[in-house]
Amino acid sequence: MSLSLALLLISALNFRHHGSEAQINKFQPSSNKEPNGVHDHLHEKIITISEDGFVQSPRFPQSYPRDVMLVWRLIAADENMKIQLTFDERFGLEEPENGLCKFDFVEIEDLSDGTIIGRWCGTNGVPGVHLSKASQVRIRFQSDEYLASKPGFCIYYSLLEAAHFESPTAAPSSLSLDSLNEAVSGFDTVEELIKYLEPERWQLDLEDLYKPTWQMLGKAFVHGRKSRVDLNLLKEEVKLYSCTPRNTSVSLREELKRTDTIYWPGCLLVKRCGGNCACCSLGCQDCQCIPIKVSKKYHEVLQLRYRSPGKPLQKSLADVGLEHHEECSCACKEKTGG
Repeated sequence: MSLSLALLLISALNFRHHGSEAQINKFQPSSNKEPNGVHDHLHEKIITISEDGFVQSPRFPQSYPRDVMLVWRLIAADENMKIQLTFDERFGLEEPENGLCKFDFVEIEDLSDGTIIGRWCGTNGVPGVHLSKASQVRIRFQSDEYLASKPGFCIYYSLLEAAHFESPTAAPSSLSLDSLNEAVSGFDTVEELIKYLEPERWQLDLEDLYKPTWQMLGKAFVHGRKSRVDLNLLKEEVKLYSCTPRNTSVSLREELKRTDTIYWPGCLLVKRCGGNCACCSLGCQDCQCIPIKVSKKYHEVLQLRYRSPGKPLQKSLADVGLEHHEECSCACKEKTGG
């Protein structure tokens, strides 16, 4: 009797032991790689672009494979062309962790300077349209060994002609103020501008530009707080195209009436009233959009001035005060004195 009981106990222990092993192994990742596994894609695929095309995650728009690393290098056949990248509206990868795309993601790198244009994952939105700075970009796609999602991604590429700006060959001192203003407005960065103005000592000039001086420090530019509008969607759409403050670019020389001074950037964005008053309910035939609340905000820009004829340009950072319209309203034209 005791022998039979002992045998039963041994059998029960063996069953529990192997059952636990089976339960543990069920959750261990498989050692088998996907057909398009990471080890098959260590080298980037070079695509020379002469017409529109696309790259996509494997099996798009179905679930992509796990444990994948794919790299595409897109090169415009014409080096004077830029590459525009547009994501298909069907976009979905594994969700981020704490806001970071750590596991499955697609990434775009601009090869002109190695800048990462962006890294995306999740399912909450479709990435926007992106344009390369030059003629080459690199796209990376990575998925880890665990959760595959769908539909993945598809990126359409197309070519756009690059607008070239040729640096002026004439010395700044030989140009009229209007010609110099036109030349200055063509530069994309302050480094390029200072290099043109002072080719021998531009780095020192750039350092001096940001050193503290005895002059009063610039006033802080405070962005206005957005007000919460609790209206339905249709009403909101009407407001967007009606009389509201909106971004408007203004020329600093014209706005400040300073024809003796050059500013860089030459134009800035301000809030100005715009739109129409088609839904004006004031009982007049001619409504116009006018500001009812105006504020002055300060913007720090580079200021260039001639101290005297034949002397070098005076370069300094300056605060310029510009009028911003905070609130707008429709008013009858005859009542505004217009």
